[in-house]
Amino acid sequence: MLLFIVFAPLITAFLILTGAPARVTALLGAAATTAATVAALYLYDPARTGFQFVQSFPVSPSWRLQFLLGADGLSLIMLFLAALVLLCAVWFTPPIEKSERLFYASLLFLAGGAIGAFASLDLFFFYAFHELALIPTFLLIGIWGSGNRFGAAWKVTIYLAVGSFVLLLGLILLYRSVPPDLRSFDLRALQAVAANGGISAGAQNQIFLLLLIGFGALISLFPFHTWAPEAYASAPGPAAMLHAGVLKKFGLYGLLRVALPLLPEGARHWNTLLIVLLLGNIIYVGLVTLAQKRLDWMLGYSSVMHMGYIFLGIASANLIALNGAATLMFAHGISVALLFGLAGEIRRRTGTLVFSDLGGLGKVMPFAGLAFGLATFAAIGLPAFANFAAEVMIFFGAFRVGVSWNGFDLFQVATVLALWGVVISTVYSLRAYRAIFMGVMPDRWNNLSDLSRSLRAPVILLIAATLIVGCYPNSILRILRPVFSSQAAIPNR
Repeated sequence: MLLFIVFAPLITAFLILTGAPARVTALLGAAATTAATVAALYLYDPARTGFQFVQSFPVSPSWRLQFLLGADGLSLIMLFLAALVLLCAVWFTPPIEKSERLFYASLLFLAGGAIGAFASLDLFFFYAFHELALIPTFLLIGIWGSGNRFGAAWKVTIYLAVGSFVLLLGLILLYRSVPPDLRSFDLRALQAVAANGGISAGAQNQIFLLLLIGFGALISLFPFHTWAPEAYASAPGPAAMLHAGVLKKFGLYGLLRVALPLLPEGARHWNTLLIVLLLGNIIYVGLVTLAQKRLDWMLGYSSVMHMGYIFLGIASANLIALNGAATLMFAHGISVALLFGLAGEIRRRTGTLVFSDLGGLGKVMPFAGLAFGLATFAAIGLPAFANFAAEVMIFFGAFRVGVSWNGFDLFQVATVLALWGVVISTVYSLRAYRAIFMGVMPDRWNNLSDLSRSLRAPVILLIAATLIVGCYPNSILRILRPVFSSQAAIPNR
């Protein structure tokens, strides 16, 4: 099953490049991938420990390298997110005037790279699949983007390449830090070595810092965040949906899958630094988001800001906070994908996303206005949406961590400051909604059309996903809890 989930997008991309009808084939491939992930979630047994659906194929016995796939609750949630957003991104794709086959193939390769990384239990392929997704990212922005698309394409490529290089150094050092007779790329073997104290505390400190910088650059951790807003503002809507909603979660997934379980002493050592940086994401980037005058740039900075909440859950590292971080990875992926998809449709119809040029669009685009409003409510963490459930868990988990700081907990300080980020995000989100869909509508928008019936299907899918998880968080928490049960209380000194 995992083989099908991993290779369905890649094979579909090759079929399109060799002459298959682009849009129909892409939709069928994305739908098949989504159906397979739903089946995997149904068949997954949360009562069993460890990874399930494991499949392996030897690649280099001398290096102990193998193509190894497996899934637990965390990876299954991320696979479902990637497949669902891929389906909706393909559905949101408007008519492509140039190189249609290459466009759809690039979307599928981007999603396929993320899916392969989430399903890999071998560090080599975990890294290689992510690198596969960087090439289509460059093509999607550079060829089909808008604004300063060439500059944005090169900027995102350079930033992510440098982050990937630092990450590679960290992974190599991790491999070399293990005793020679126990060296392996198999994450399960590395976890066993780490559990038995096979990686020294000094080595953990060095490796964790490299992984934090490498993964952090890919996630847009402050101050390595400046590539993200321009890239998302310049990218076509479907590409922004996939990158912001799915591929950016690779770094967070890597911290949860590799850094925390293998390097707990390194996590403790650098926790204070991580708290300072994540507050930069929440407070500084949040204030920058308030100053934006365009919807695409606002959504780009907003996406960077919300990564700070997930980092807070990772830094807290107790069971409730880690569950909240993983849930927010899913919730943010759904809400930001919907927002970028709707922003792309608004830009296609109006030719602009400048707030001052818009206004009153709710009169001619009522369904789009309703959908954007619901996506906005989800993004700011309104109750009944998945983001709310996730953020509540993160805040409660972070507040409970006991690191004494002059009589008041350092994590409590961070939690209080992070709560102000919720206020900031509420202000800029509702102000954007008012500027676009309410007020006086310029006469030139009188003939705008609302979202077609076919486009309403992916909107309903994404809204339903965030509402189901928001109203019934146990739908995913029941399979996430066993994953993090052994990683509690890492910050305690």
